[in-house]
Amino acid sequence: MRLLVAANFFDQNFSSILNGVALGMLIFVLAIGLSLIFGMLDVINLAHGSLYLLGTYLGYQLVEHQGLPFILAAIIALVFGIGLGIILAAALHPIRDRGHLDQVLLTLGLFFITSDLVTIIWGREFHTITPPGFLIESKVIFGHYYPAYRLAVIVVGLVIAIVTYVVFERTQLGAILRAAVEDRAMVAALGYNIRIITLSVLLAGSALATFAGVIGGPIQQVTPGVGDEVLLLALIVVVVGGLGSIAGAFVASLIIGQAQSLGVALGQQHGFPQAAPFLLFGTMAIILIVRPQGLFGR
Repeated sequence: MRLLVAANFFDQNFSSILNGVALGMLIFVLAIGLSLIFGMLDVINLAHGSLYLLGTYLGYQLVEHQGLPFILAAIIALVFGIGLGIILAAALHPIRDRGHLDQVLLTLGLFFITSDLVTIIWGREFHTITPPGFLIESKVIFGHYYPAYRLAVIVVGLVIAIVTYVVFERTQLGAILRAAVEDRAMVAALGYNIRIITLSVLLAGSALATFAGVIGGPIQQVTPGVGDEVLLLALIVVVVGGLGSIAGAFVASLIIGQAQSLGVALGQQHGFPQAAPFLLFGTMAIILIVRPQGLFGR
């Protein structure tokens, strides 16, 4: 009987469950940079949402107005994110050792400035980004039609998760990065340039954020408020998964993606629009009660 109920629930909410996986992978691409920057550099970067926002509008401008191929726009967004990361690093450098409060105030101010600039340039209208032509159609999965583009986002998220894990956990570069977190003086004494190491993490996180903005455009509407939404989800993922943990960010992204997606679906089915935030923050609260340091936190 229980198996029948579970199978019926899965069948009725199949699209919502896959939507949760796709949203989770999108959040992971954004949150992994935020988690690494916080966990490895001890920098609270609330401007991370603005990087996603700028990436989204850059993709919209390049694809819908300039007519560039979607994949090329995504590559340009990666380079654009590196440039933004350099600017962010220059802004953070004077207050690098002045504590988290100064970092929060500065990066939050940058976030508000970016949101206002986006509104001035593109307005408050809702837009969307057209996915690549070969991903417009739907595919049949377990007897259900599901958009091919969302499946592609799931694959891209998985690839980024695997590459990130291998680089940081299974390579000499990753060992150096982790060692720099524990004892910078010792790593510097071994002849490694700490500034280049920390800058590389910041630039990688920034590039992933703008890239996430482009690939998220066809899923979420392009609007000035999207930066707030994804930043909140990314912060929840970082807290739930554990600071600086790649595995934690991945698992937490899947959990939070499901909570958000199923909350929206259940809210629509039962006329309870508050279901999504209730389920989202309820899930976070339960996890943190059991694991205050996060799922994979130390």
